[in-house]
Amino acid sequence: MKTGRNILILIALMAPLWSQAQGRKEKSPVDTSEITVKVITEKNKDSVIVTENGQAWVKASKKRNVATSWLGIDLGFANFADNTNYTGAAAQAYAPGANANWFDLRFGKSINVNIWIVTQKINLVQHTLNLKYALGLELNNYRFKNPVRFNPDPATNVPDPAVVYMDNEPNRNYSKNKLAADYLTVPLMLNVAFPSKNRKIAEVGNKTVKIKASREFGFSFGVSAGYLYASRNKTITSDNGKQKAKDNFDLNPWKLSYVGELNLGYLSLYGSYAIKSMFKRGLEVTPYTVGIRLGL
Repeated sequence: MKTGRNILILIALMAPLWSQAQGRKEKSPVDTSEITVKVITEKNKDSVIVTENGQAWVKASKKRNVATSWLGIDLGFANFADNTNYTGAAAQAYAPGANANWFDLRFGKSINVNIWIVTQKINLVQHTLNLKYALGLELNNYRFKNPVRFNPDPATNVPDPAVVYMDNEPNRNYSKNKLAADYLTVPLMLNVAFPSKNRKIAEVGNKTVKIKASREFGFSFGVSAGYLYASRNKTITSDNGKQKAKDNFDLNPWKLSYVGELNLGYLSLYGSYAIKSMFKRGLEVTPYTVGIRLGL
């Protein structure tokens, strides 16, 4: 009987302590959730670091001295500066009767597309000064306002036969008239990359750490050499429909240009300006391009 009374007294004394322990457990439950880390590979030797305030970030692996990119693309506009002396014998031999208005372009429809097969950047000085070069296809389409036509079969009995003429066929309407010039191009540039923290930012959410690579800011400048591998005059008219004349039309087989790019992190801008005329004779027109660079 005495033993039973002692047990009841012990239970009465332990009850408040047990109640407090239960309260603490309900207020501060144990967090058993897990966070999985993605894009962390042994090959890249990246590591996750959690700072004192709980912010996670990823220390990037050491930068490579040679960085390679595949399949970049440029989207832009093509145009040219026309310095032709249309009263001169050379211009009149190439395009009889031509004047300064013949080769006016539709700027919004004259486009440049470059497809870069491979691009490499070599570290020269602490990843701030680099050598950058590429191999790609440069595609230029010059859309004319006027019905100028390029003759793929000029006369062969004169030293400098006429190549371009104005189509004065009555009641013929043009919905397209363009000269396409395509080059296999190799640019060579010096690249300046602005210093930035050598790390990748990690964002924690939904039990996953998402890795965001840091973006590069900088600029590049240099020269490019292009070889003309295809050219054509494509027209669409009301009476003859679509026609395509393929020839070199006395275009220069080589195109040398000054080139540059401005890297703004998520967006890059590019531009080029040829060193000399795109034609071997007759016309003094210097092509240039501007646009947006993607994927490099």
